[in-house]
Amino acid sequence: MIFKNASVYENGVFVKKDFITDAGDNSGTVSDFNNAFVFPAFCDVHVHFREPGFFYKETVKTGSLSAARGGYTDVCTMPNLNPVPDSAENMQKQLEIINKSAVIRVHPYAAVTVGEKGEDLSDMEALAPLCIAFSDDGKGIQNEEIMLEAMKKAKKLGKIIAAHCEDNSLLFGGYIHAGEYARLHGHRGICSESEWKPIERDLRLAKKTGCKYHVCHISCKESVELIRRAKAEGVDVTCETAPHYLVFNDMDLREDGRFKMNPPIRSEEDRSALMAGIKDGTIDMIATDHAPHTAEEKSGGLEKSLMGVVGLETAFPVLYTELVKTGIITLEKLIELMAVNPRQRFGITETEDICVYNLESEYKINSQEFASMGKSTPFEGKTVFGKNLLTVCGGKAVWQI
Repeated sequence: MIFKNASVYENGVFVKKDFITDAGDNSGTVSDFNNAFVFPAFCDVHVHFREPGFFYKETVKTGSLSAARGGYTDVCTMPNLNPVPDSAENMQKQLEIINKSAVIRVHPYAAVTVGEKGEDLSDMEALAPLCIAFSDDGKGIQNEEIMLEAMKKAKKLGKIIAAHCEDNSLLFGGYIHAGEYARLHGHRGICSESEWKPIERDLRLAKKTGCKYHVCHISCKESVELIRRAKAEGVDVTCETAPHYLVFNDMDLREDGRFKMNPPIRSEEDRSALMAGIKDGTIDMIATDHAPHTAEEKSGGLEKSLMGVVGLETAFPVLYTELVKTGIITLEKLIELMAVNPRQRFGITETEDICVYNLESEYKINSQEFASMGKSTPFEGKTVFGKNLLTVCGGKAVWQI
């Protein structure tokens, strides 16, 4: 495929040029992309494709199509599945589905503990060659000794521990942020301490063991400061946040399940701290935590809906609109956060995969157009700029308008 007059990302900058890529059956096609930007395809280190076990929410096929539509060609899938990938045998079941159904590259996490119960370590030695990293995402590891042993093993195996940090003893039945909106509307809140206290513990253990440690979906100011300090001390730590934590604060909440996720959207002070962490490099990457549920499961309002929203098809346009067009960060910085840094940290080989975006295309987000089976997004109806025209993975066009 030949793109005329495209702006192409090369070595950290954009260059106006003609661009040629091998896209299989589309060879010889010439397109004038005067208003288009050619990016390295995105990489999301935190998604839920729900298969095996929960295929009625999402399948590997629909999840990977959703990723391709958003411009992603590498994603890392979390292990809260059935069966949980806590043994080589269970992991093989997931890999068979991936090999059969995925339209992009899908890199599965293995569980840290058996059944993600936080009690006994999984067969980490057997799983290491089969997984991208280890995580018990969806559940925080409550026992410090278990986490210490997991980090020691991960260090020996050269693998990352990616942690969902949540202290169950501090939840008190909460389901949104313990802030102003919760107080005004009579909701039970989740305190920030339930997130940052486990991070504080894990950073101490990571410093002790030398383990590569990655913090999932940080949402509060204390988490940003703890990680900033740990990096300054030489701890081998990276972290991610998600688009909804950068765009919304808790006063933007509505009595609707599409605003319910874990961790919750927090205060404006927390959002501002996350933005500062993005700008100074404390936050290394942006992941979506794409977590599809059925319409029925998301129909119970803030209190009774399941936690989780989808995000693969909205991430770039939302972030481009909110962060780049407003001058908060550069387009080059956004590409680092969504494509370059995730691959570097997780050892995902750099590819020649691309996505092509028309940044002048303005539209309203409509979840009924999603390739994902999940339709619950806090960005429903939001006006954004940036439409993906094409995603090429491994020389094949896996999404094209």
